[in-house]
Amino acid sequence: MSQIWNDFTLWAGPLVPDLARFVIASAIAVALVLIAHWLIFRGLHHLAKHSTSESDDLLLKRLTRPTRWGLVALTLVLVAREIPRFQPAWEKIGGFVLPALVGWIAIGILHALVDAMSLRADITVADNLAARRRRTRLSMFNRIATFVIVFIVVGLMLLSIPGVRQIGVTLVASAGLAGLAVGAAAQPALKSIIAGIQMAVTEPIRIDDVVIIDGEWGRIEEIRTTYVVVNVWDQRRLVVPTSKFLDDSFQNWTKTTAELLGTVFLYLDPSTKIGPIRDKFAALITDNPNWDKRVQVVQVTDTTRDAIEVRLLMSGRDSGTLFNLRCEIREGMLEWLADNQPEAFARTRIAAPDAITLEDQRSRTA
Repeated sequence: MSQIWNDFTLWAGPLVPDLARFVIASAIAVALVLIAHWLIFRGLHHLAKHSTSESDDLLLKRLTRPTRWGLVALTLVLVAREIPRFQPAWEKIGGFVLPALVGWIAIGILHALVDAMSLRADITVADNLAARRRRTRLSMFNRIATFVIVFIVVGLMLLSIPGVRQIGVTLVASAGLAGLAVGAAAQPALKSIIAGIQMAVTEPIRIDDVVIIDGEWGRIEEIRTTYVVVNVWDQRRLVVPTSKFLDDSFQNWTKTTAELLGTVFLYLDPSTKIGPIRDKFAALITDNPNWDKRVQVVQVTDTTRDAIEVRLLMSGRDSGTLFNLRCEIREGMLEWLADNQPEAFARTRIAAPDAITLEDQRSRTA
């Protein structure tokens, strides 16, 4: 035991002064860097509060943490270079840590720019087609650029490890076979990624589009490189692969415009007068704020033995208001028919085969 202690003291004796110098110098340098970082960003936040734009607030919020840790890591590397004993180890650590911090800063700048540009694309306005197109492109660009940055950072971090570089050189000969195997195994994922890039270019859907897919009505809530999140009308989330929007048919109610046409069908007795119904429908829809004043039509679209089909055609500025308009018109027309023309409701007529009226008897006797 004593021999081990003696060997340790012989090895650590020259190291202790260097370690003490490194700890003291690092503590002082890191403290100075953190104070400088706090003063700089405090001043920048003060200037951002007096600015009317929200872009600078987003940029500062995204950059505060990664720049702080990046400066700390850079300071430790610079201090370690001044101590020859620690220089080789810290150069290896710095080559592994600094790319990660630089990538973190790059992703923070990217997300801040995307958020700032998204603020200019307000999708809450009535005519939001251009805003939804811009947000969709920004979302897809953000996903793809983030993937590229992470891929580059991981590559730089692995290259800083000598063992990984040597292994990579020895595996060059078998890279073709490995690439085929990985490509075959990752075919569904690669297909989804390529479909996401293709969807960003062709734009079959955009953020906040109203779609019907797999029999579900909902809005496009989020578009990622491999899947799309559809917010269904009952607040469920439908997760759909991006390739499905390119391979299968689906309904997009807001592809070019949000304006839609809707119908209300009334099944009435064949003897019903259509004129009063047309006048009442015109009065109801004129007073309804959900009507966009484009289309207002009453037509008898079908007849059967016991009923006629009356179609009330109307228009709305988007699917939500059109649905409310149809419900309110349907309720108003049913109430008006019940109060003013209760005989207009369709009924089934059944006559006995042997029923002979008085007029039939007279015609037979004549």
